[in-house]
Amino acid sequence: MRRSALLLCLVAGACSGGESDPRGVGRDEVLVQLVATGRTDTRPDEARFSVGVETFGPSAAAASAQNAEAINRVVAALTRLGIKPDDVQTRSIQLGRVDYGPNKGRFQASNAVEIRVREMARAGEAIAAATDAGANLLSGPSLRIGDPEATGRSAYAAAYRAARARADAYAEAAGLKVVRVLTIRDSGAGGMPHPYPPPEEGAMDARAVAPPVVAPPPVQPGMTTREVQIRVDFALAK
Repeated sequence: MRRSALLLCLVAGACSGGESDPRGVGRDEVLVQLVATGRTDTRPDEARFSVGVETFGPSAAAASAQNAEAINRVVAALTRLGIKPDDVQTRSIQLGRVDYGPNKGRFQASNAVEIRVREMARAGEAIAAATDAGANLLSGPSLRIGDPEATGRSAYAAAYRAARARADAYAEAAGLKVVRVLTIRDSGAGGMPHPYPPPEEGAMDARAVAPPVVAPPPVQPGMTTREVQIRVDFALAK
């Protein structure tokens, strides 16, 4: 019985053709591994910018009260423009004594909020509304795409088409054809816009460097390029 069982095992091993290739390639197939890039251009459809108010007072309480009143006027102006409460987020609140310059000995208070404008065409109007209401700190805008996943899907589809076209070219040159897709791996993405720094790191003092706003400043959306890279393994055979 033991000799019969051993013989059966040997026969089964011979019929299996040995261990399979861990890469998934059959014995009569050729493996081709490709890296392909896909790009898509999309027009940004929303803008984010930070506006703030900087005030000075003889005491901490006076500076804070004056600043709170001023930032509330700015937020109210944006609300009248149609900006929703969910699209207004506090980014920084600062208060400190000034130890140098013309305001030495006084207290400086600042408050900055991030504004999300979901209608690209109204971004300039929102900036004008904020500065007209008293905002004297401005940073941005950062132009965004509301649905980045949709843009990514188009870029990945383009990357796969490029990989498949190259695989077909290799196969034709070798007298073969693509018979299977073995693996598709995401190698990462790039070309996405980055958030701008908070006001305390890169704010621009609108009083010092910009003239009074008399009309909405133009905000040109341009195009944002999304680039992705994938790795695809194909099996070629006759």
